[in-house]
Amino acid sequence: MENKCIVLGVSGGIAVYKALDVVSRLKKHNIDVRVIMTKSATEFVTPLSFQSLSQNQVIVDMFAEPKAFEIQHISLAKRADLMLIVPATANIIGKVANGIADDMLSTTIMATKAPVVFATAMNTNMYENRIVQDNMCKLRKYGYKFIEPASGRLACGDLGKGKLQDTEIIVEYALSVLNENKDLQGKNVIVTAGPTIAPIDPVRFITNRSTGKMGYEIAKEARDRGANVTLISGPTNLKAPFGIEVINVSTNEEMYNALLNRFEEADIVVKSAAVADYKPSEYSEKKIKKSSQGLELNLIRDRDILKTIGEQKKNQIIIGFAAESHDLIENAQSKLERKNLDYIVANNILSKDTGFGTDNNKVTIIGKEGFKLSLEKMSKREVAKNIFDLIKGR
Repeated sequence: MENKCIVLGVSGGIAVYKALDVVSRLKKHNIDVRVIMTKSATEFVTPLSFQSLSQNQVIVDMFAEPKAFEIQHISLAKRADLMLIVPATANIIGKVANGIADDMLSTTIMATKAPVVFATAMNTNMYENRIVQDNMCKLRKYGYKFIEPASGRLACGDLGKGKLQDTEIIVEYALSVLNENKDLQGKNVIVTAGPTIAPIDPVRFITNRSTGKMGYEIAKEARDRGANVTLISGPTNLKAPFGIEVINVSTNEEMYNALLNRFEEADIVVKSAAVADYKPSEYSEKKIKKSSQGLELNLIRDRDILKTIGEQKKNQIIIGFAAESHDLIENAQSKLERKNLDYIVANNILSKDTGFGTDNNKVTIIGKEGFKLSLEKMSKREVAKNIFDLIKGR
């Protein structure tokens, strides 16, 4: 995202302080952030705070003498790759919807040809007001985008919809809009992620150490490249990504059913979930009580989901994962052939800095034609990019 510019419009609402975190997060992605504040926004947070984080001059007064000879609302409008309004109040939404340009922010929005995204935040009654809803509906028809507010306790004490969405989601949304590579537009992509569990009794179960991070990054990358993404997720601590259908499952059987129900319509399936291979031969309806004797479990093989879809595939591209502790390439190659896959992604689970729960990975991608691509340590999102680049390139 280097050399990208986001013009961040800050309008006057109690959620202004959260816009500081948005600036901070965007800067971590090497984005040039230019901030325009309304005068009412400065009553909540000073321009100096935004200037310190963005490392750029903050513009408030439309008639202030510019630092350089330029018409600022025009120059910013042209510079922007995206305009992001955080928080977007009923006031700024109403102005834009009705063609009013009476300050630096509304004027710049009118002048830009870049995408404009409003992250709405206001009192529940204001948000539900027909006038506000009609204004948003009108702007959507013109191509403006909205990040829906969250529900919860508002600053005024009311409970309902109107809270500014999590800053993590706002930034993720902005980065998705900035992604110019839409080579998966119209494709249906299914991603499985996380572990599954094999219940022993109502309290205990068998599982594994998968966190789902790799699968979630794959799903986000597919979404940002224009795909219609379904994420079938085992139990994780990760937030559901926006713009993705998430199906939460727990067991092998639940993941099997969810995947098979959608498999026929899929173009690409990325099977990154660490599915439980074994389950207890008998499930105890009652909690097994502790005793002085040891507890013996008889484990039996569970469904092989990857093998099943490999046998049933028609035109789908199937990518599997091989998490190995030894003989990495040999085991991955064998799995690729046995399960009729198109690609397999092999990684060493014993690596301390790229194993379970880390943000990075180091993998080798093997194709059924016999080629191998070894990737050095990189973020899991970068691994996801390489996977789809490889598929589209071949």
